[in-house]
Amino acid sequence: MVSELLLSRPHPQDTPQAIRYTYTDTLSLATQVNMLVSWAVVVAAATAAGAASPWPPPPLKLKNANSAGAGRSLPDFNVFQDMFMALSDMQDAYFERWVGTWPKGIDWTRAVMSTHVAATLRTISHELERRQPNEGAGCATRKHEVIAGYFADVIAYYFAEDAFAIRNQAYDDMLWVVLGWLESIQFVDEHNRVLSRMAARGLGDRPRAETWYGSRWIPAFAHRARIFWELAAKGWDTTLCGGGMLWNPRLMPYKNAITNELFMAASISMYLHFPGDPNTSPFSSDFAANQSHWNADWRPHDPVFGKAAQEAHRWLTTSNMTNAQGLYADGFHISGHGSGSNNTRCDERDEMVYTYNQGVILSGLLGLSQATGREHYLREGHALIKNVIRATGYDLARNVPVDDLRPGNERLPPWRGLGRAGILEDACDVSGTCSQDAQTFKGIWMHHFATFCSPTALQQIHPHTKLDDTAKAAIRARHASACRRYIPWLRRNARAAMGTRDARGLFGMWWTAGLLQFANSEELEFGENALPPSSEGDDVVDYRNLGVPQTAVWVRMVDLPPSLVSPPGDETGSRQKPMGDGRLVSAKGNRNRSATDHDHYHDRVGKRGLGLEEDEAGGISTWDPNLRGRGRTVETQGGGLAVLRALWVVSRHEL
Repeated sequence: MVSELLLSRPHPQDTPQAIRYTYTDTLSLATQVNMLVSWAVVVAAATAAGAASPWPPPPLKLKNANSAGAGRSLPDFNVFQDMFMALSDMQDAYFERWVGTWPKGIDWTRAVMSTHVAATLRTISHELERRQPNEGAGCATRKHEVIAGYFADVIAYYFAEDAFAIRNQAYDDMLWVVLGWLESIQFVDEHNRVLSRMAARGLGDRPRAETWYGSRWIPAFAHRARIFWELAAKGWDTTLCGGGMLWNPRLMPYKNAITNELFMAASISMYLHFPGDPNTSPFSSDFAANQSHWNADWRPHDPVFGKAAQEAHRWLTTSNMTNAQGLYADGFHISGHGSGSNNTRCDERDEMVYTYNQGVILSGLLGLSQATGREHYLREGHALIKNVIRATGYDLARNVPVDDLRPGNERLPPWRGLGRAGILEDACDVSGTCSQDAQTFKGIWMHHFATFCSPTALQQIHPHTKLDDTAKAAIRARHASACRRYIPWLRRNARAAMGTRDARGLFGMWWTAGLLQFANSEELEFGENALPPSSEGDDVVDYRNLGVPQTAVWVRMVDLPPSLVSPPGDETGSRQKPMGDGRLVSAKGNRNRSATDHDHYHDRVGKRGLGLEEDEAGGISTWDPNLRGRGRTVETQGGGLAVLRALWVVSRHEL
């Protein structure tokens, strides 16, 4: 039977580990974090046992009772602590501090995980200024120590990031690096300002004139962001399709949505947040001085970055990249290229739709609005968000799913283009066949959605726009009103994501399974089509999950294998961990059943391929759809963290 569940937190008698998610432990959150963060870099113990939580639930005064109540099952005052625990669990379960990275990630997904950590620290930092009536300076200090502990992880990752390897990867891989370190720079800047304001009010234990130590890392972060922006800018090509970024220089020309959205978002973020970089060594790029996207003296707010962002946006919006649902398809090939044709038009569109292709552009649109003061960028972003929500099967006007989810309806709700039952999905979710790439996608969408709809986003409209205060206030009010409309849908997705947590608090990939109850795999009806509709054309290639086809359309002739019947594989597939990689983890957290490289797929996946959990004795206990395929990973945990952070950030519009 498929029915909607009222999500409740794990009850203590259900599992011994569940007690840590009730947030009523005698240990404070700061103490728990201090136990998790073992590096000597981390400052003194956060607090003693028995102390109160450093982040007590805030009182909520909602502007719109209907908006707040629709589809609501989790009080917002718990969301902050849920978000905090998602961060804690991600770093505890997946981050190895002695090597400074997430070992089971791959280069680009690690860059995204670092972005999630830095963004969450920004959100936590904002809470430092929320002083409770009986809160002393010591409590503020403990909160700061928690933040400093996780910032140590960001610093460690700076040294662990394989910058040399990424220099030789696709252009989109490089641009994730740019966005990640710009996010860290924004966190450091904002946290330093928070601490300065607190010191001015006599909170904390820092002298007023002292700069937070994190500021010392800004030059290093800025240098890496600048180097990788330069390297990626080589992908801007005007000989084909009238412009646009190439995806991968080692494959046939393919101009896809994500690389162009990343270039747009990274460029405008460099314009707004890059502090300058006089460092020309070491590891400087060899970017040619006659390129349009280049400057020998990189200064803050360099117009080169702003121009690049506007060019990328102009090309993207005129390239016919969106389908009938108003969603971005994946990208364009050039027909006949490589076979003697003189065609230079982007005329073969891959109709595959991924969640992250609808997300990264939101940060770019916000940045362009901040830089220019033009509201049409915001309207474009809101139109896309509404298309995404509609494609999940959710009616924003009525704040309900469009499908019948009453108990007794045993049919899996139909695929609506980017989800079902009002929950965001990628096409691979329902079958449990998502690759390491795809497991990262929904978290990326939520991160950029939170950036776009943050209540503080439009406080940074660039001074040269010459908008008066009245005009700025009107733009902010309209933007906030539009963002408030999304909160019930966002709560629904957060609720679904939290329903995928196992006994250790780790999130699964398929959020819909956290909202609907499935007794077994037969109820999923895998025959449901989760691909773009046939009316969009026949060219649907899910290369992010199935790998880059070894055909002349995708691979240069000189690189084609002797036989075109060889199994398809991602051009960078050797980087990805395979399906069912590692050990099956039961509901009790026991590790067993190591996989071997020579096993066939079903042997390698084992019970995980069927979504079966084991009890401590090794017997079958329950059916969990999120144990199929790759199971729970650092990428799926990043997605859970991102949706909770998005809910916390965007729901501030209701206060």
